[in-house]
Amino acid sequence: MVWDKAKEILQEELGENVYTLWIEPVACEQIQDNRIRLACPDRFFSAYIAEHYLNIIQEKINEIDPLHRKVVLCETKSRLQIPPIRGEQLQLPNFPVGGSCVRSLHPRYTFDEFMVGESNILAHSACRSMSINDDSIGPCLYINSSTGLGKSHLTQAVAHQIQTVSPMTRLHYVTAQQFSSEMVREIKANTMERFKRKYHENCDILLVEDVHSLTGKKKTQEELNELLDSLIKSGKRVVLTANRSPRELDGIDGEFRSRMASGLVTTIQAPDLKTRERIVLNKLHYHKLPMSESYVTYLAQHIKGDVRQIESAVIAIRAKAKLSDCAVDMNLVKEVVQSVVGEPKTLNSQIISEFVGTQYKVSIQEMQSRSRKKALTFPRQVAMYLCRKHTQDSLVDIGKAFNRDHSTVLHSIKVVTGLTLRNISIGEQVKLLSNKIEKF
Repeated sequence: MVWDKAKEILQEELGENVYTLWIEPVACEQIQDNRIRLACPDRFFSAYIAEHYLNIIQEKINEIDPLHRKVVLCETKSRLQIPPIRGEQLQLPNFPVGGSCVRSLHPRYTFDEFMVGESNILAHSACRSMSINDDSIGPCLYINSSTGLGKSHLTQAVAHQIQTVSPMTRLHYVTAQQFSSEMVREIKANTMERFKRKYHENCDILLVEDVHSLTGKKKTQEELNELLDSLIKSGKRVVLTANRSPRELDGIDGEFRSRMASGLVTTIQAPDLKTRERIVLNKLHYHKLPMSESYVTYLAQHIKGDVRQIESAVIAIRAKAKLSDCAVDMNLVKEVVQSVVGEPKTLNSQIISEFVGTQYKVSIQEMQSRSRKKALTFPRQVAMYLCRKHTQDSLVDIGKAFNRDHSTVLHSIKVVTGLTLRNISIGEQVKLLSNKIEKF
């Protein structure tokens, strides 16, 4: 059998100790036309094999098997027993000393659940890189944003990914406050050496949230600064989050501030309308609450900033509809939005331009640019026309929203008015957009 022959070769190549620990417990579960399924005792065992021995296993299989079947690792339904070496203590080869230290993770804070948009794409990509130990962005990542925009989601997504794909990685995930409290306890217990060993020697990736909470805590800043220096120089990974950029943090030591900014510093902005609509749809799907497109647009249009407010609104709508035994309608949606964010903002040029940009798949920045490409000029003119129709903004105010003067706005209104009269297709487009705006 192919696997039996491969095991004999691997025993010679890897040595008795490694073979007994990591190869012997692996069983051949199935051989198909183009692959060989090898069953491991559990997912941790499988992850370790994949990281350290899969390449050599595939190489030896290819030498024996003329079909060069691909090796696929899976988990066995019943745990296999690792045979002990009689009278001898097994030493785990290349096995990291110490384990991970992770506070409870939100089960939905994964990369798959994160809504990527222009406002957060760099932070998302950087966290993806950190989770697979890609050194393209360097060993240190600093993410800052206002509350509720996804810092914790991305940080926990890194932890989820590492625990799933590379569970042998020693990951320490704490808030800055937890780090400070733990340090104080160790100082009082006179066991700081144990504390330093845990973080300096037995840590492959450190995730620290809410660094801004260390304001004025000089001793903790010094200790964390020393730790960051040690980990970064050792090629380990560090992810930090805060509500402001390093240079904007008050009460933070200059050297510590500089250390935090030594790698990639990225800011998560508030999501644009398109991304907010996707977030609303995601929350509705999760809470099994069907809702018409106009209601989705209204929620996305009026709930900005803190993404958690979107979920709060969805939960409230679902609860009110269920308790009242009634269908979801616009009055209910508006009532909940008002309770979550207060009175809806008056319709203005910024809201309309953002909406039109989403419909034509162009950004606000593109419409504000000096470009005269038709793909940008037409949406810009339509947006100006609708701003004039649906707001009390003056021509000057509308022009400012697009970096134009009032004469350009007046020209755009005349152009769109003429097109709607001469071209039925454009007339229907503008009418549809206008009807949607009236429902805001």
